[in-house]
Amino acid sequence: MIQLKNKKALRLMRVAALIVTLTSIYIFAPWQFAIYYFQPLPANIQAQTQEAIEQGVDGIIVYVHKQGNQPEYFAQGWHNREQKIPAYATALFKIGSIRKLYDASALTKLVSAGLIDIDKTLADYLPSLVGRIQNADKITLRMMVQHRSGIPNYTDTNNFDWSIAYPDPLALVLDTPADFDPDTDYGYSNTNYLLLRKIMSTVLGYDHNQFIKDEILTPLGLTHTFSSVHEINLVDLMSGYYVGYENDFKALDQGYVATAQDVGDFILALNKCTFFNQQEQILYASLYKYEHTGWVLGYSSIARYYKDIDTVVVQFINTNGDDTVMLAEIIYNRIIDILTAQQ
Repeated sequence: MIQLKNKKALRLMRVAALIVTLTSIYIFAPWQFAIYYFQPLPANIQAQTQEAIEQGVDGIIVYVHKQGNQPEYFAQGWHNREQKIPAYATALFKIGSIRKLYDASALTKLVSAGLIDIDKTLADYLPSLVGRIQNADKITLRMMVQHRSGIPNYTDTNNFDWSIAYPDPLALVLDTPADFDPDTDYGYSNTNYLLLRKIMSTVLGYDHNQFIKDEILTPLGLTHTFSSVHEINLVDLMSGYYVGYENDFKALDQGYVATAQDVGDFILALNKCTFFNQQEQILYASLYKYEHTGWVLGYSSIARYYKDIDTVVVQFINTNGDDTVMLAEIIYNRIIDILTAQQ
C-alpha cells in the first residue's frame, strides 16, 4: 500500500513538473521560440545549424568532439554578412565569460605553487581597496572565485555600456554598497574576476595572461587562443551583431578570443584534469565549475562536456540581443538531444 502511494505521488510530481515547465515556456518565452522548442529534431547537426539561421541568427559554429572519434565541425550563415563571407568553423570568436575558466585554472596553479593563499582577503592583496570596496577585509579570494563576495557586478551598474572600452571598469563599483555580506549568498559578478586578474598579475609581477599562455595554453597546444583582439588579424574574427544595431563589434576589445576547437580542447582537458596535478585537481574541484557560457556584444558562446556521452560541445552564435540568449540555449540543447539520440 505504501509503495503504491509512493508511485502515485511520484507520478503526480512528474505531472506537476511537466505543467510548470510547459507553463513557464508559454508564459515567459517568446511564442516563436516556444513553438520552436517543441518542433521535431532534425536528422543531424548540420540540419540543426541550418535551422538556427532560419530562426534569425546571422552565423553559427558548432564543434563536437566525442572521445575516440575525429572532431566534427559545423558552420552556417555569415562570418561577415556585409562582405558576404560565409561562416567557417576555424574562425576566431569572442568567448566572453568562458575565460573565467582559464582564470580559475591559473589561480589554482598559483595557489598550489604557494604563491597565493586562497583564504586570504582582498585587503591582503590589494590594500588600496580598503574603504573603497565594502568588506574588503572580510572577502577572501575563495569567495570571489565562487561569486560569494557580495561585490557588485560592474556590468550591472547604471553607467555601464557594453559598447565602451573602459580604461578601468572597477571604478564603476568603488564606494558603492555591497550586494550582501560576504559568503552569505551567491551573486554572479564580473568584478570578482576583474580583481582576481589584478591580484594574479600583482603577485606574478607580470601580466597573468602570459602565465595562462605559458602554463595552460602552450602545454595543451592551444595556439588559437588570444587574450585580446589586438593580438589577432580582425579579418579572422567572426563579425558580431546586436539586434537593433547595424554595428559590427569586432574592434571592441572584450577579452579572450579563440577558435571553437581551442575552446573545446580546453574544456575537455579541464574536465579530464590533464593539466592539473593531483593537488590542483582537488583544489579546483572545490572552487569552480567545469563549463561556462559567454556573452559580449554580438557574441554568445556555450562550452560544455557531457560525461554520459564522453563528448565536448562548443557553440558560437554571432547574433544577440532581445531573446537570443534563450534561442541559443534552445539550439544548443537540441544539438545535445541529437547527439544523445545517435548513441
